Amino acid sequence: MTSQPVFIQVGALAEGFAPDSHILPPVGDLSGRTLQLEFADNSTQVLTFVSADGVRTESGQFECRVTSVRDGIYFVDYIGGGDGSRPAATSYVLDVTQGVCTSVVGTLPNENEARTDAFTRVERGMELTGVQARFRHGRIAQQGAKAVPEAALHHPTRELVGMRNLYTYSATEQYEHVYLNDNFYAWQCLSGVEAGLADVDRCHYIAIAKDLYLFVWREKIIPTLGVVMIDLDRKKTDGKIFGYQGSQFDTLSNFPVGALAQVLNVTRHPR
Repeated sequence: MTSQPVFIQVGALAEGFAPDSHILPPVGDLSGRTLQLEFADNSTQVLTFVSADGVRTESGQFECRVTSVRDGIYFVDYIGGGDGSRPAATSYVLDVTQGVCTSVVGTLPNENEARTDAFTRVERGMELTGVQARFRHGRIAQQGAKAVPEAALHHPTRELVGMRNLYTYSATEQYEHVYLNDNFYAWQCLSGVEAGLADVDRCHYIAIAKDLYLFVWREKIIPTLGVVMIDLDRKKTDGKIFGYQGSQFDTLSNFPVGALAQVLNVTRHPR
């Protein structure tokens, strides 16, 4: 008889993913640049990259990670943002070539919210997960560059729906994703610290460029936010996972992840 798989905290997940992972190295391309983001909801934000790993916004200065999964397209991520009522982390996809951008601000539930059981959530008409994500799409007005107003904004897509993909994060960590529909995907850990675990969680798909997607998921059992770029042309992913370090809800974990990607098959249901 096999033992019962056990869900682990995000901090323990980070420890399992760390050794010899396939994350991309940080880049310093944006250092010294200031970008003004003008979103479709008429909000704006100014990002000043004071160094290769530091960004200043209207809310303060943050230590950040900047990577580039494809030339001219950057993933920027840091702990911070939000309105201060919940622990938050912010991610940006910045396409400086096309002059378009996406912002994702993710927030974690507090302890009371996280401990609210699924049946109570259903009774109250709530989402099963207390993890939230706010998306904004817009354009980039940047120093020394020309705006490209005709470029399409990043937008939700169904292009991943039906795919069954294999992601190898390191020599020990391997997962399978099945993108079920517009709102949910199924995952299982084939090997690694979560081996044998599987679930179906809320997710979002954003089209960035041809065969390049921003994939965001919000887990319901352990409060977890994943924000990952998936490049099906290069067969590579890079992003982060955000959650609490442990079960005390007093320390955050926001760690980089990256994988080698393989499309196993695609299912198209008859209409």
